[in-house]
Amino acid sequence: MKTPDAYVSSVKQRWASRRKEIKPRAISSSQEDLVRFGFLNPGQDLPLVVQPNFKDVDLMSWVSNNVGLLEQELLEHGGILFRGFNLGKQSHFEEFLKAASIPLMNYMEGATPRTELGNKIYTSTEFPPDRSISIHNELCYVTTWPMKIFFYCMKPSEEGGETPIGDVRKIFNRVPPQVRDRFEEKGWMLLRNFGAGFGLPWQTSYHVSDRDELEAYFRAARITFEWRGADRLRTRQVRPAIATHPRTGEKVWFNHIGFWHVSSLEPEIRKLFLEEFSEEGLPFNTYYGNGEPIEDSVIDEIRRAYDKETIAFPWQQGDLLMLDNMLVAHGRNPFAGTRRVLTAMGEPFTRELT
Repeated sequence: MKTPDAYVSSVKQRWASRRKEIKPRAISSSQEDLVRFGFLNPGQDLPLVVQPNFKDVDLMSWVSNNVGLLEQELLEHGGILFRGFNLGKQSHFEEFLKAASIPLMNYMEGATPRTELGNKIYTSTEFPPDRSISIHNELCYVTTWPMKIFFYCMKPSEEGGETPIGDVRKIFNRVPPQVRDRFEEKGWMLLRNFGAGFGLPWQTSYHVSDRDELEAYFRAARITFEWRGADRLRTRQVRPAIATHPRTGEKVWFNHIGFWHVSSLEPEIRKLFLEEFSEEGLPFNTYYGNGEPIEDSVIDEIRRAYDKETIAFPWQQGDLLMLDNMLVAHGRNPFAGTRRVLTAMGEPFTRELT
């Protein structure tokens, strides 16, 4: 069996050679060159863009016949954008997911409001349009997360509304070594409070209505909890800040440390929340794994690493974006007008906690 490093090296060598063949021309599928591979901008390798060479190319058939190729390209680039295939309905999104053989997941331990539309298809986060959502890896704080996440643009907004993305392999390398070492040693802790009038109720977040069932889930997921009154709940979970991709062996920055840190709140809201709830009573907050506060200066370093690797592009109607959730983080820019982007997540992977 190859070691992770040997595997990564062999994949890179094989696909570097393959890309020399495919970049100047279309990828062969059956007897015709149905699609071409390219990029949005020179010198930018995320996302890889797949476009049809002919009108009315059957994307679903092409995908089902090229699952292995797409998997290899996804491992290299982290994200693939399918553009120009005349996808106009939610059913097209569902057909794509079936063609790609993706076992879909529910939004477990959800933290933001979204609507399930059936067949494990969701609206993207229903968050005020004038606010941005920082890039993050979906559900990286749970013990079982999706290896893949998909976004389908039914209607782009009139202004803004991009889904920025960033390669967390590169972000890992940009985080200062002393910061990485500290979190590699201590991990990070997520603290959540339910029932304070903000955020999702625990029944929605954990898909349960019974306390006994909820507490059983907590014990299995290594989440400590305390009930604070009739329906108020506080939880803590300690997770590694750095993960190793199970297929490539690469280290990735895989956490919500900066995303939910108290410093991520706007100054006025931060002041109001701290006066109302105290730091331990906030709907979300993050700490070092031993419970010590994380310095704002450390969070600033982490945010700078994300900012330097963030890429954004305007949505086009019918675009479908496929991401390796362990390799690429995603977010949302503010927007004006009507925006409808659907999402699905799948291929569950469970981390072994030591």
